[in-house]
Order: sequence, then C-alpha cells, then structure tokens
Amino acid sequence: GLVSLVENLLVVAAILKNRNLHSPTYYFICCLAVSDMLVSISNLAEMLFMLLLEHGVLVMRPSIVRHMDSVIDTLICSSVVSSLSFLGVIAVDRYITIFYALRYHSIMTLQRAVVTMASVWLASTVSSTILITYYRSNTILLCLIGFFLFMLVLMLVLYIHMFALACHHLHSISSQQKPPTAHRGGSLKGAVTLTILLGVFFICWGPFFFHLILIVTCPTNPFCTCFFSYFNLFLILI
Repeated sequence: GLVSLVENLLVVAAILKNRNLHSPTYYFICCLAVSDMLVSISNLAEMLFMLLLEHGVLVMRPSIVRHMDSVIDTLICSSVVSSLSFLGVIAVDRYITIFYALRYHSIMTLQRAVVTMASVWLASTVSSTILITYYRSNTILLCLIGFFLFMLVLMLVLYIHMFALACHHLHSISSQQKPPTAHRGGSLKGAVTLTILLGVFFICWGPFFFHLILIVTCPTNPFCTCFFSYFNLFLILI
C-alpha cells in the first residue's frame, strides 16, 4: 500500500511539474493515479483506525465508530469506482487518438476533458454513497459487478480494434516495400503487449470483483469466508 502510494504520488508530481504533459491524456492518467492513491490512503487509514481501536488508544462510542467506518468505506469504494472509470476513459481517449488523429484536439478539448473528469468523480462519489448505504442489497452489488464487466468488455473491444488497425497498417507498409518484408514480429509484439495489458488488468481487478460475486452467491460458505479475509490484499492489487 505504501509503495503504491509513493508511486502514484510521483506520477502526479511529474504530470503537474512538466508542462509538456499538460494535456487531456495526461490529466486522465493523473486522475487515475489520484484514484489509486486514495485507495491506498483509505486502506491504510482504515487499518490504522482499527488497530488504534483494538489496542484501546482510541475510545469512541459505537455509533461514531460505525459512522467513521462508513465514511472510510465510502472513500474506498469511490476511489475504486473512479479508478476503474478512468481506465475506461483512458482507453476511449487512446481510441480517439488513433482513429480520429486529425480531429483529436477538436474532439477532446480541455473543456470536455474537465467535464469528463468532474463527471467521473461526481458519479463515483454518488454511486459509492448509495452502495455503502445499501451494501446488504444484492442488487447494488450486482450493479457494481455489471459495471466491472462492462468496463472489461469496453477495454477489450477498444484495444483489440486498435491492435487490428496497427496490424493492418503494418501489413500495408510491408506490402509496399520491395521485396515485401515480413511483419509477423511486429504483430507478435503487439499481441504480447495487448495480452499483458489486459492480463494485468484482470489480475489486479479480478479478485476484488470475484470477492463481490462470492458475497452474492455464497456468503456463508467456509471457502468464501476464507476468501473474504484477503479483502485488504485485493485493494492493494488495485
């Protein structure tokens, strides 16, 4: 958690300091880093809060403890939802960059980027507040799981389409050369990059949403109960 916090802090500092990185693409990356940073901060704050309560350093009424726990859980959930949302926004931004390169700056203006970022943060906060308030409802959890699957499919479709275009351009370039050169190596590198990108995404996010699926399907099963105990680890992976 601490390592992730430092890494994301460095990303934010680099983007803010370097004027060459002051563009919508890097603003989205900065927001993603802030989201991940908030996940780490919230997770560390909750662990510290619970340790202080267990050792009697903090003495609070049960109602205040529940309220504080809800606030921290809302912050964690909001950070997770915004992080996942900005991953999707970055994928869409890359898609526009590649397929509408000449119109990119007219499509993704600074004003639209600001509206997009503000909308993501607002929607994440509102949805997370509702989720924590009605967390016992399976419908709410299913909505969150559905959101994850939607973002996974969106990223999969966009990146595969971008990969297909790159392969097509590579094939066109190689066919125009005399003699034609093989482009298998470039395609293989692109496929490996795409596999790593989506694989890392699934490895980091999959356990968290598998955790939610188990809450809905088998909350009292011994295996599920054991799996639930690793929740903080799943947050660290994110």
